[in-house]
Amino acid sequence: MSDFTRGAMLYNDGRHYKWTAKDDHDNPYYTKGTDHSELNRTEGYEVLYFINHFGKKRWKEPNTAVYQKIERMIRLDVPHNIRTHKKIEDWIISNWETK
Repeated sequence: MSDFTRGAMLYNDGRHYKWTAKDDHDNPYYTKGTDHSELNRTEGYEVLYFINHFGKKRWKEPNTAVYQKIERMIRLDVPHNIRTHKKIEDWIISNWETK
């Protein structure tokens, strides 16, 4: 499977994600995240990178349904007090079958 794209995202309707960098030093070309860095769930490029990275790391050949489920879980299910890449990944793995 190729990368999950912005056009395939469930919540890319202009209300849920920001796609432009602002004066707060956001990077619209975000391409890295460490296990300990926090995921900004409103920055589309960060969420998109996380979904692609995590999907390929966890599944041999992730498809659009897998990527969209990851996105949906991040958006609706992962508790907001869980913020780091690693903790979000762990939560998704632990709750994958119940969501």
